Amino acid sequence: MHSSSSAAQFRWQRAKYSPLARQFDIFTAAIGLGLSLLRDVLLPTKNERYHRRRAQKLATTAIGLGPTFIKIGQSLSTRVDFFPPIYTEALSQLQDRVPAFSVDAAIEIIETELGAAIETLFGYFDPIPLAAASLGQVHRAKLRTGTDVVIKVQRPGLRQLFELDFQVIDRLLWWVELLLPKKRSAELRAIYQEFFTLLFQEIDYTREGQNADRFRINFRENNSITAPEIYWKYTTTQVLTMSYLPGIKIDDRTTFRSLWFRSQKINQLGICCYLQQLLVDGFFQADPHPGNMAIMADGKLVVYDFGMMVELKEISTDRTIETFWAVMKKDENAVTNNLIELGLIERVEDMRPIKRVIAFLLERFTERPVNVREFERIKSEITTLFIQQPFKMSPEMSFILKALSTLDGIARTLDPEYNLVAAAQPFIKSVAVTESGNIITKFGRQAVSYLKHKLTQPSANKLLIRSLEEQLAQRELELSFQCQAAARSTQRLYLIIYNLVSLSLTGFSTLGAILLTATQPVWSLALLGVAGICGLMWLYFF
Repeated sequence: MHSSSSAAQFRWQRAKYSPLARQFDIFTAAIGLGLSLLRDVLLPTKNERYHRRRAQKLATTAIGLGPTFIKIGQSLSTRVDFFPPIYTEALSQLQDRVPAFSVDAAIEIIETELGAAIETLFGYFDPIPLAAASLGQVHRAKLRTGTDVVIKVQRPGLRQLFELDFQVIDRLLWWVELLLPKKRSAELRAIYQEFFTLLFQEIDYTREGQNADRFRINFRENNSITAPEIYWKYTTTQVLTMSYLPGIKIDDRTTFRSLWFRSQKINQLGICCYLQQLLVDGFFQADPHPGNMAIMADGKLVVYDFGMMVELKEISTDRTIETFWAVMKKDENAVTNNLIELGLIERVEDMRPIKRVIAFLLERFTERPVNVREFERIKSEITTLFIQQPFKMSPEMSFILKALSTLDGIARTLDPEYNLVAAAQPFIKSVAVTESGNIITKFGRQAVSYLKHKLTQPSANKLLIRSLEEQLAQRELELSFQCQAAARSTQRLYLIIYNLVSLSLTGFSTLGAILLTATQPVWSLALLGVAGICGLMWLYFF
């Protein structure tokens, strides 16, 4: 049993925690982080011990600041494409280091919310939490009927803490906005607003229960994916009671090996689950960290947490198909125009730099795996692109990227040779047949035929690449770096562009044909096709 002293382990857990003290803690942490970053710029080091200490301090700071910042840290822990492994490893431990609160507080909340003594409500209640998370903790129990359940109990005072953080971060954001261009500061504020909107939704457990029911309905015909059943008689805004579905944590590679579970099969389940959520249902879990998914003894994928769900808006089928064909034809002009129509980039007087970058990406990615060093060839265009283009991203797009990045990280943890195309095959086959059982339409067959033909043809854009190489050789496009700091910044740009390539073009080429043949309303090829571009804003802000 957890003693009540554990409830006061951190300042944010105390019952009496003034707004002034909270503001002081957040601003102190922000200043400390800023000074650390400044130190890295002025005195760069590759010392592993130093960075390991820094990473642990960052994780400890997030825990010390409480649920809001633990959530942010959990999001950052999935960005293996942006942060060094030392940092992602430290931040990933946040999921296991969140302190539990006292069982007395948990029981008090349950009894207050459900209006009866714990002994009356349940035949058995385990005082030791099964798991603790940033927003609450879970206890095993038995209903009076003998049914095994788990009870999710919200942390005491969580809403008040979120409301306080919302105000404090708003003030902090005001200072950050002074350093940003006007448009980017507006986009940052939109993401901030959306983040807290979802956080407040996540602490309404009745909403989470409704989301879980909707998810179960969406996957009712899938025998390989499931979710807990909600017991509404024992559910309120702060207490959520659901069926007990034990499983192996989705990233527990060692246990899977010992039980002879195939990593490829597990990845297939996870990928197909998310493809259906994104492309068919238009309703997806925005926080798929390893603690929210597990594999049951019978091999089923079970999804646990439905607090942070995002509903997608429809994007026109015509625009989707147009963008897809433009990518397949390697038509940088059409791709550029579609990105403008989608509101992701702005039309400027000189569009040549962005068209050159897009042409380069289309060429290099579809021909062979991307090598980050190859971006040296167009570093001038990349730099111009970032100065010229304030990439736009709707808040929901940022959560799509977050979910996709997390899922990709989990998949690569299980299987270093993970391949999206192979993992998506069951989903591709399932949507290749319409609901009436007919084979895909003539147009769909032509599209698939075109894909097979086009992807086996020699490149049509080699002359463009050669032209770029010649210009570089003549130093017409070369950018001179005046200091090492500038060089490091550009290397970061290359890494971001690499993320753009891998998410954006993989999305187009792998999923485009699926959407062309789907009978349901198409939610968005752009959701995955331009997810890499959305990643630019996410990486910039977080």
